[in-house]
Amino acid sequence: MMKPLLFSALFLFTLLQAIAQTCPVIPLPAQYQPGSEPFALSKRTAVIAKDASLQPVAAFLRKQLLQQYELPAGKATANKIILEHNSNGGPADAYTLRMSENNIRITAAGPEGAFNAVATLLQLTASATRKKDALYIPAWNIDDKPYYTWRGLMLDESRHFFGKEKVKSILDWMAFYKLNRFHWHLTDAPGWRLEIKKYPLLTTIGGIGNHHNPEAPAQFYTQEDIREIVAYAQTRYITVIPEIDMPGHASAANRAYPAFDGGGTEKYPSFTFNPGREGTYQYLANILQETDALFPSQMIHLGGDEVTFGNKGWESDTGVIRLMQSHGLTSRKAVEDYFIQRMADTVIRMHNKVLAWDEVATATLPVNQTIVCWWRQDKPENLRMALDKGYQVILCPRLPFYFDFVQDSSHKIGRRWAKGELNNIQSVYDFDASRLPAAKDHSNNILGVQACLWTEVITDNRRLDFMLFPRISALAETAWTAPEKKNAAQFFQRLQSHLQLYQQHHLYYFDMSAPDKHPETGKPTNEKYID
Repeated sequence: MMKPLLFSALFLFTLLQAIAQTCPVIPLPAQYQPGSEPFALSKRTAVIAKDASLQPVAAFLRKQLLQQYELPAGKATANKIILEHNSNGGPADAYTLRMSENNIRITAAGPEGAFNAVATLLQLTASATRKKDALYIPAWNIDDKPYYTWRGLMLDESRHFFGKEKVKSILDWMAFYKLNRFHWHLTDAPGWRLEIKKYPLLTTIGGIGNHHNPEAPAQFYTQEDIREIVAYAQTRYITVIPEIDMPGHASAANRAYPAFDGGGTEKYPSFTFNPGREGTYQYLANILQETDALFPSQMIHLGGDEVTFGNKGWESDTGVIRLMQSHGLTSRKAVEDYFIQRMADTVIRMHNKVLAWDEVATATLPVNQTIVCWWRQDKPENLRMALDKGYQVILCPRLPFYFDFVQDSSHKIGRRWAKGELNNIQSVYDFDASRLPAAKDHSNNILGVQACLWTEVITDNRRLDFMLFPRISALAETAWTAPEKKNAAQFFQRLQSHLQLYQQHHLYYFDMSAPDKHPETGKPTNEKYID
């Protein structure tokens, strides 16, 4: 019996040693080695940017250290955190981090990479040991770069509105996890949330209601609010992409300006904009022009999904009939594609790229100006069509990246796929694009991955936290870390300290190991995706 016991003991020792040697950062860096001595952070620590372009990142780091930690006075000898430009160049988002007892050196080709290094350093600081003279940060030497350029999160605020402070909190956590694209779903059937000064009724009337209460007082962002949030995101190197949904999901806008209503159904009233009325295109172009002025991302998402929910009336609309006859359009889908192509031209003339859901793969859009968001995991043919046409693609399939889906078999609130599938944290972590047959020959066209936080069943901040945390951490590692570097067992080990951090920040997160700690909240539903 000695040999099996000895083998088990050696295996356990090796496993514990491997865990101890694993960098505690999420997402896991590309390369890492533990340093010999911890870095002593105190009030005497200087943060120095050796290049003017890195000064904003240094300022951000100083501010975060002062706001988040009550720094001890420190030893008589001051130490330094140095940010410097990599003279050898390299990817803009890559960085190196070198730590010793007296110095931390961050090297990057530009500010974005330096900021990613700062995000890593702040995570390490969160696990520091406090003593009288300093916070002792565990030392790691890291060479790092992301697997994907696009590491995204979408928030739907049409169905339920959360406001500036919650959005800023989400941006903070995105930065903490090196997520860099915030897709903001601001318009849809329940409510219009973006002030457009040329059309004030969009918010004063279209902003009334939410998914559960059509009479709820109007809630929306003023243009000044938008500028404030966009600026806040920019300091965290997060790009904000607005979505103005069309030609479907237009009910809120049509309540405000019914002249452009293209009809709907009993279940989805006034669901579409009218493609047979020439004034519709100018109306929407004016909206997009004001939107473009607020968002410097040079990207606008046009929606383009689920138009069939409410376009039956197009068949009897005299304007649409004339449009079909004059342009040789033989179906409602052809009308939809014509509409998207026209509005895409408008967006491109404003020097923006066009984003849209995967239904637009059937349209003919400029390849170098179009990004398709593939969301229907049950329609791989749309992914293949988009990739074969040469479009850049963001992978956000409902399974596993729709965070309105339940994340545990015991949960009753939220969506499941028709066969009962759910989106637990393991499924988010395990996602690998190389397993998608359509993606194998087109890996260069895949920009990255994105989770979508639809809010039909998310009515308040506590519920939002419950659905976002800790799945956001798995999303981050899937987006940043190369698949061959990922290790689920190590990830869940690293996650334990992050759960403690959520607790410290008073987040109502879901704890997989203690489900009763934060019970599921909200009104039970039986919603399923069955299309």
